[in-house]
Amino acid sequence: MPFRTRGASVALATLATLAAPVCRPPGAAAADARPGWSAAPAPGAGSRPTGDDRPFFYLEGAPGTVLADRLAVTNPAGHPVTVRLRGAPAPGGTDASAWLAPAADRVRVPARTRAAVPFTVRVPRDAAPGERTAVLRADGPGGGRSVPVHLRVTGPALAALAVEDVTVARGDEGAEIRYTLVNRGTTVLRPRLAVRADGVLGTALRRPARALPLTLAPGQRVRRTETWSDPPALDAVDVTLTVTAAGGAHALARAGYAPLSRGALGAGALAVAAGAGGALWRRRRRAGRTAPPDQHTSETRELTRVGDRP
Repeated sequence: MPFRTRGASVALATLATLAAPVCRPPGAAAADARPGWSAAPAPGAGSRPTGDDRPFFYLEGAPGTVLADRLAVTNPAGHPVTVRLRGAPAPGGTDASAWLAPAADRVRVPARTRAAVPFTVRVPRDAAPGERTAVLRADGPGGGRSVPVHLRVTGPALAALAVEDVTVARGDEGAEIRYTLVNRGTTVLRPRLAVRADGVLGTALRRPARALPLTLAPGQRVRRTETWSDPPALDAVDVTLTVTAAGGAHALARAGYAPLSRGALGAGALAVAAGAGGALWRRRRRAGRTAPPDQHTSETRELTRVGDRP
């Protein structure tokens, strides 16, 4: 597995010193009145531009690589400090905390000392390209510190979306259209959905494309439901879902809906046909009974003449 040193990572430069006061008992030495321990990215370590201090970690690499950097834990107090280290999820974004591994999960920092603790980020071989976030968490006396880690997995960007498992069924209020959205690409997608239902009697439903209140990470699956308050009472329809997203992602899927079973619909159709046929037969019968008498008389006379001929 390839290994990249921290010189291969990319860092944004600015000053970031996370510090919190440490409580001290009355009469403690004046040195203990200084700010307590802090945790921040170690100075340098491939930062860009050339500043020594960074507000957060920023690393990038291809799937299957191992990225490395260092966390600086500073203890200005006059006594040693023990700090526990671990990766943790960052608020929002796509979590990559499971990829972080500090060189030690517990570090003892002597008085008035700064310790640089290495850590690695192992990018899985099947990781999709895109942005990831996490924090390197340090917990010690007086609370904890969270140092953000921004990671970019390199690779080609592909926007691909799928709609699966579409069903339409009766619900408590009308009908429910259930479906599953799947992000089959390598980029984060914000899908839009359009719904249409067409039957023998025409269009029963038409909803223009609208943004859905969700974000799909690569490989993520989400089950959703659309409510349909006024589905047709008699017509059988085909429901079409069209989903799109930025980058050219497009997907389409269909499902049928009938308020009655096929047998009931078939029986109803036969009943309608039988009724129409009966009505036609009755009209013809009435027409035969009311035919003009002259027509029958003229036909009889014509036959008589023909028979009289030698």
